[in-house]
This record gives sequence, structure tokens and C-alpha cells, in this order.
Amino acid sequence: MKIPLYQLDAFSDRPFEGNPAAVCPLEAWLDDDVMQQIAAENNLSETAFFVRDGAGEEGGFGLRWFTPVSEVDLCGHATLASAWVILRRLAPDRESVRFETRSGELIVERGEGDLLVMDFPARPAMSREAPRALVEGLGAEPADVLASDRDYLVLLDAEDDVRKLKPDFTRLRGLDRLGIIVSAPGVSADFVSRFFAPSVGVPEDPVTGSAHCTLAPYWAERLGRGEAPLEARQISARGGTLVCRHLGDRVTIAGRAALYLSGEIML
Repeated sequence: MKIPLYQLDAFSDRPFEGNPAAVCPLEAWLDDDVMQQIAAENNLSETAFFVRDGAGEEGGFGLRWFTPVSEVDLCGHATLASAWVILRRLAPDRESVRFETRSGELIVERGEGDLLVMDFPARPAMSREAPRALVEGLGAEPADVLASDRDYLVLLDAEDDVRKLKPDFTRLRGLDRLGIIVSAPGVSADFVSRFFAPSVGVPEDPVTGSAHCTLAPYWAERLGRGEAPLEARQISARGGTLVCRHLGDRVTIAGRAALYLSGEIML
């Protein structure tokens, strides 16, 4: 069996920045354990698999995402990379693509220039008491801690505080949320962040689109921006740039992607 494979750097306009994602277009779903083994072999934070699930040129696609150790319910950068493969390679005449996922319908449209704009569910966070393991695992005293249904959102005072973090991933692995978003006001962007998810085999994710389902509502309210665009920068070692808007129960997250390689998996 030959399976097409694309690897892209998402939320970047050039290779070696942003977040690497593998994308595998399929004729039909593989067994779950085979997709998980492929994701483990790729050893990237996410491998996406999609299958056409609608007839005609404008039909939609089923989309699933796997880390090296488990399937997840939402992933931004691998959705962006999957849309890039469809809109730039497989169906370049299309203006948008619709994905059916565990998080409902996700639509990606062509934006200005080479931007791709994703329509995702908002995941607002509510204030809560900081677990001791969270504070000790980050090695920093938060200005505030909130939690969405999936992640913690930890607020620090300044961009440099986020940049200097050296987390203890063993401590963070036992928390009752999938990921830990750490954020602060930005110097050259509206806000900055980092994202840690050691419980699903991703100690630090380079650029995390799905985290901005929580970040966009928070910063839109804090900065009084309403539905106006927010420029976000994830300040991991690779780094990446996103443009977000909070639209009530939805958010849009826009970014670019750069193709790094294409080939075939031989099974």
C-alpha cells in the first residue's frame, strides 16, 4: 500500500519555522492502530488524515488528528496544513474546504494573499484556583489562572516571563487538563503564548492553533477589541504568527503554511 505524505510548516511562510505537521490523504480510513503507528513513526506533534466524505467537487472531508501517542479532538496547525494540501495541490480551484471532525464542522477559506482562515469553535476559559502541580511545574507564580474544558490558561505579566519558562514536564503530566497555555501581553504582537501538553506526548508544541480558541476570547475581552483582528505570536523556539478574531461562539484563526516535503509511505 502507498499512502501520500506531505509535511508542512504551519503558521509560517517558510520552512524551519512554525509547527511541522504531516498530512496523509486517504481513499478510505485505515484502522485506528495503523494511523496511530504512522503518527508515532512520523514523530511530529500531529499527523492528520483526511478522507473525502461528500460527492462532487465541493464535497467535504472527514479529518482526524493523531499525536505520537493518541488521537485528539481538535488541532489547528494540522487542519491548516490539510487545507493547504487540498486548496494548493489537490483542488486548487476551490475557495474553501469543509472538514467533519470530532469538534464538529470546521471550514477553512482562502484569505488575503496566501493566508488561510480557519473557522473554529470558541473555548472560553473561566477563572479557577491554580493547582499546586501547575505552579510548581511551570516554576512561575501566575498573575491569574483560568481553565477551559480542555486546557489551563496561565497568565503572566510580561512576554519575557513566558519566554524564560523552563517547565518540569513530569509535574505537568499529571494535571487534569490536556494542555497548559501560558500567555502574556506582547511587545510586537497583541499577545504571546507557549503551549505544553506532555500528557499526550507533546512536551512543547511549537505553534498551537487550537489554543487560540481559548486565547482569542480572553484577549479580545481584555484588550477591548470586540471582533477586530488580534495578532498573536507563539514564542516557542521555532515561533509562529497567527491572526485571530473572536466571533461569539466561534473564532477565526488565520495563518500561512510552507511545504517542506512530499512523498509516499510504503505499508
